[in-house]
Amino acid sequence: MKRLNEVVDQVRRMEQQENELLKNTRYLWLRNPKNLTRNQKVKLGSLSRMNLKTVWAYNIKMSLKEFWEIPDLETAVQYLKKWYFWATHSRLEPIKEAAYFIKRHWYGIIQYIITRINNGILEGINSLIQATKRKARGYRNTDNLISIIYLTCGNLRMGLSRAFI
Repeated sequence: MKRLNEVVDQVRRMEQQENELLKNTRYLWLRNPKNLTRNQKVKLGSLSRMNLKTVWAYNIKMSLKEFWEIPDLETAVQYLKKWYFWATHSRLEPIKEAAYFIKRHWYGIIQYIITRINNGILEGINSLIQATKRKARGYRNTDNLISIIYLTCGNLRMGLSRAFI
């Protein structure tokens, strides 16, 4: 979605050189429609009725946004294939490049649909490891560092059980 937001903005910038109506509309195209004010929704609606490349790019972006809500794997794969075909035949070079980017990451996208796990968990664990490294100011060897990482991130229970008391 980040890539498509960048692409929509890129298309808008190219088109605003020819069309004055697109000036100062950057956040209309980038924000979630639910978060727009009433005036912004009206302006977006009036611009959406025009035959603009930015509107075309925005519609492609919003259709991909719907993809992330599909719970069924088979339906999601079919939806993504149709979206990819639509994007690659859009005659907008930035959109085509974004579609090729998604094709290169196809396996990871499908894995997200299966597991619903994103990079947030990995980023959180990485921040714990970085904080552990900073706190220790260095270890004598990598085995000690690995042991401390396991202790910090391993969610180990260090209390004694009743059987040993």
